[in-house]
Order: sequence, then C-alpha cells, then structure tokens
Amino acid sequence: MKIVHLISTFPPYKGGMGNVCLAQVKELAKLGHQVCVFVPGDIKNDRQEHGFKVKHVKPLFKYGNAAFVPGITKGLKDFDVIHLHWPFFGGAEVFLLWYCLWGQSPFRDSPRAKLIVQYHMDPIAPGIRGLIFKLISFLFNPLFFKKADKILISSFDYLKHSNIKKYWLKDKEKFIISFFGVDQVCFYPKAKRTSLLSKHGLENSQVVLFVGGLDKAHYFKGVNLLIQAIDKLKNKMPDLKLLIVGDGDLRLDYEKLVKELNIENKVVFAGKIGDNELPDYYNLADVFAFPSLTRSEAFGLVSLEAMACAKPIIVSDLPGPRTLVESNGLIVKVNNLDDLAEKIHYIFKDKQRLREFGQRSLILVQEKYYWPQIVKEIEKIYVQAID
Repeated sequence: MKIVHLISTFPPYKGGMGNVCLAQVKELAKLGHQVCVFVPGDIKNDRQEHGFKVKHVKPLFKYGNAAFVPGITKGLKDFDVIHLHWPFFGGAEVFLLWYCLWGQSPFRDSPRAKLIVQYHMDPIAPGIRGLIFKLISFLFNPLFFKKADKILISSFDYLKHSNIKKYWLKDKEKFIISFFGVDQVCFYPKAKRTSLLSKHGLENSQVVLFVGGLDKAHYFKGVNLLIQAIDKLKNKMPDLKLLIVGDGDLRLDYEKLVKELNIENKVVFAGKIGDNELPDYYNLADVFAFPSLTRSEAFGLVSLEAMACAKPIIVSDLPGPRTLVESNGLIVKVNNLDDLAEKIHYIFKDKQRLREFGQRSLILVQEKYYWPQIVKEIEKIYVQAID
C-alpha cells in the first residue's frame, strides 16, 4: 500500500504525537509499504530514513504547533490510505475541504483514498486559544467523523470521556481502540550510570523523574505542581530529588519557582536530552511522575517509556493516563498538591513495593504495548477499509 501520514509536528520536535507517528511509519515501512509523512516545515529538511519519506510543506504562517498549510494536499491523490493525526489546526481543515471535493468527485481516475483519523486528544487551552479550539472543533468535527473510514483512539477510557463521545454513540463500528506502544529495544531496565548520577548530584538520592516538553504547547503537564510537591516533602524526605528532563519557553518560569521556594538543591533541570541518552535518564529514576492537569493529556508515552525501564509510575486521575496503572503505580487527584505529595511519600515507604510496582510495569509493557504488534493491527484496519 501507499500510505501518507499528515501531522502537525514530527521529530526532531519533542512531542507525543510526533513520536507516535514516527513509530507507526517505521513499522509500516518494515512491513513493506510505501510510506510518507507530510508535516509543516522548511522544504530543505525533506529526508528519507528508516524506509519512509518525510516531506515538509511550507506554511503561510505558524502559531505554536498550528500551521496554515494550503500545500498540504499536493500529491495526496497518489496514496491508498491517508492517516490524519488530529489535532492539526490549520492543516487538517485545508485537507478536509480538499478531501470532500476530490473524494466525492465523479471525475477522479482512481479509487478514493481511505481516510483514517487518529484522534490523539481533546484540544483544550485557557483564554482565547481555548475558544478558537472549541469553534474549530464545532465547525469541523462533524465532517471529520462523517468522512473518516475509521477513527483510532488510544483507550476506551478516554473515548468515553472525550468531546467525541457523541460521535461514537452514533456510529460505534467506526471507532477502534488502538494502543500506543514503546520501543522495547531502546527502553529497558539497566543499572544507573554513575557518571550521570555524579553529573547531576543524585548519588544516594531518592529520584523522582519527569520527562516532557517545557514549552507553552505542553503547559498542562503539571510541572509546577510537581515542584511544589517536592518543596512540601523537603523536610519529611531529605534525600528526595526531582529530575526534570526537557526544555522549552516555560523552563525559566519553572526555574524561577524553584528559586522562590529555595529548593535549588532539590530540583535538577537536565535540559534537552538526546534520544540515545534518554533511556539512561529513565533508569536514573526510582519513580516516574506525570501529574497532568487537563484532558489534553490523553495517554502519556513517557509513562510507557518509564514502564519499559521497570519504573513505578504516578499519574493523574485523567481518562487515558490512568489506564496505564495496573498494580504498577499510583493515581493522584487532578491538580491536587496534597494528594501528589502524599502519594510520592507513600510510594517510597516500602522498597519491596517499589520493586514489585516496577516489575509489574515491565510486564505490562511486554504484554500490551509492543509497537510491531500494534502496527500489524493498524495494517489490518487499512486493508479492511480498502476492501
């Protein structure tokens, strides 16, 4: 099959949507398909890697991860399957208008490409951005879900609580639960690197790890809350330290908060880490914490990566992220500082429990979140849609 994925961001940009897309297209290429990714960007960055192509489409303008890209439709008629990753503000709407015209045209000289929509999350934001998100969803969601042949979503829990529940209730056969996975060749348990422990001053520490974007597009990750929890526990747990991996325009705000709380000796900002070193950072942790604040967090790939390294996880009680906890960690109340601090304290109390949670994390990853098997199921969905 000839398959194209349309997405708003793609590695090397750090983000869950792009990492999901990357894993999917790599596995599809291994299965022998001709695969291409269309993404906003500078056309000089077009490349071919791992058996698939990345085509950058120059946007007329860009704001955050939204990009108005009229050229996104050029060449789409040559594909059998179009896999659209939503949200993609400024690109998905252009594509949909084109798809309605071309897909229904009696003059087309080839069968209509099948449309698979990967619904990653409900777009939620404060202020004007949030109102714009709601308006676009109101205008385009009905048409998206009408035209899509299949809609993929990462968990049934998220589907039941998301903004698209009403569309699922009308046409349940169109929706398919498709888990996200983790690269188990890259992420696996290993000993802590002494050089990294020394570099970040983590020797003899109880390490809580956070990994994620520190930019405004990822404002909802709960980093502020996690920093405040470390402050709340500084006397009760003198060996506790927070290691933050990631970078972005909000990092200065987080560093300012750390300074105001006078806990510079408790929080380490590691910055942006290369993919080859990231597994070593996961393995520095005793516990991985991901206290997201809104339904914009629909799953949490970084939690899976931590689990693959046999780490207990602490996640928010949000649809999607909480489905990863099955006797391998703890669930905390959303945006609740006291509960987060209490759960961090509790999980470190018993070393045997820590080990058991970590081993359970590893088993869950091996049983349910293996990318090659997940993508074989996606391949079947493509074939069934075409047939």
